[in-house]
Amino acid sequence: MNETTNKNAVFHSLRQSLAVTLILLLLCGFVFPILLSGISAVIFPSQAGGSLVYAGGQAVGAATVGQDFAEPYFMKGRPSACGYNTYYLDEQGNPHYNDGSEFAGLRTGSDNYAPSNPALMARVEADIEAFLAANPDVKREEIPADLMTASGSGLDPHITPESARIQIPALAAASGLSEEELEQIVENNTQGKLFGIFGEETVNVLGVNLDIAQAMGLVGAIDK
Repeated sequence: MNETTNKNAVFHSLRQSLAVTLILLLLCGFVFPILLSGISAVIFPSQAGGSLVYAGGQAVGAATVGQDFAEPYFMKGRPSACGYNTYYLDEQGNPHYNDGSEFAGLRTGSDNYAPSNPALMARVEADIEAFLAANPDVKREEIPADLMTASGSGLDPHITPESARIQIPALAAASGLSEEELEQIVENNTQGKLFGIFGEETVNVLGVNLDIAQAMGLVGAIDK
């Protein structure tokens, strides 16, 4: 009798454990994610959809992800890892990352070099020289630090207002827009401190460049 009772108790315990596991799996792995996604889509539709930005009816980027801009009439952002999984082939067929460095295989994020890493020093020095060439009226010591340094994720789409203003003379010369127009565009894309207290003022580079492109007649209607 005792042996039978013990077997029944063990079976009952296993059945309870399995039932609890299945219920929690259903709630936490299915019901909760769907419920949370549904609530997010209703309350924060743009964020839930990736914070996509549209120009001329086509998605051209995300408001929360930085991009690289090559044209001289576009504002430069922080060094970005947005192309970390893309590469090109040189004339010999050898792959290279978009910044010209040797392709080392697909990666999942930014380099996050230590300050003592020679590769970081080389990258910063190259970026400084490129920025000075594009902005001949700027001195080396006047370059804001955030234009030469990546964020922790390497994907920050924002720069400081100082970093935006220092580029305006060169942007005016390249785009044909007046400095006053560009200053207004920067102002329109400047975000203040959270609740007026936390963080710092930031400028969204993608927003600035879309407004520049629209003012130059390069894109149609913009939906940020």
